[in-house]
Amino acid sequence: MKAPDFAYARPADLGAALALLAEHGTEAQPLAGGQSLMPMMNFRLAAPEILIDLSDVAELRGLERTRDTVRIGAMTRYRDLEDWPDLGGTLPLVAMALPHIAHDAIRNRGTIGGSIALCDPAAELPAVMRVLAAEIEVAGAEGSRRVAADDFFTGFYETACGEEELIVAIHVPVAEADRVYGFHELAQRHGDYAMAGVALSALSPNPIRSLRAAFFGIAATPVRLPDLEAALEGLTACEAQAAVTAALEGLDLLADTKASADMRRHLSGVVLKRALEAM
Repeated sequence: MKAPDFAYARPADLGAALALLAEHGTEAQPLAGGQSLMPMMNFRLAAPEILIDLSDVAELRGLERTRDTVRIGAMTRYRDLEDWPDLGGTLPLVAMALPHIAHDAIRNRGTIGGSIALCDPAAELPAVMRVLAAEIEVAGAEGSRRVAADDFFTGFYETACGEEELIVAIHVPVAEADRVYGFHELAQRHGDYAMAGVALSALSPNPIRSLRAAFFGIAATPVRLPDLEAALEGLTACEAQAAVTAALEGLDLLADTKASADMRRHLSGVVLKRALEAM
């Protein structure tokens, strides 16, 4: 299939991009890597009147580390982040997650900001950002603001970014020296959407101490349950598996052709156990 007719603009800077958004409102759609948007347009699931190509907006690019934080520009491509020499030592959880995202060709074009903005239920990075207590910087006509990752992902393909705002950057705290990190996901084959996955950090994985965990692929948004994290304190990985399965009993989990809600509930315990044991 082919996309419906649309206008095209390629602003030179952030101010021009925001002006176009303000002018066209909901008829406009920002274009980052296009790895999700363009297929949706070709299938007529999205039909913006105008695409605003962000490729030339320098304010949205680049990786910058300060003492405590890494600023990831929204237009940074997955491949750029994968190839960053400091990634493993600075953001080890991000380094663990990136190889699971789709395939090489998609990671060559897809962007970090695009993944955060889309908020696909099966996406890895939104869950990672919740575990790492990242902040998402958004900008609009009235200025810029930061939103905690725990508050940013609000619903099924919905975020706290306004219709006339753009994600500018993601600010991610540098890995803490006394914490360990883990990641595991299950899909029907490598590169497919996850049926269930988890990103986590802890002072100790087995027995569990000071756990932060976010599940993805199981619900509309990344699932983080602080009460469950507290309840897992001192448990072994095997004990944690059963506790997670029970804790998810009352949640509205996804059900589709890949896995039922009950299967996702079971797999959530499995991925947590495996991630803990691998740490």
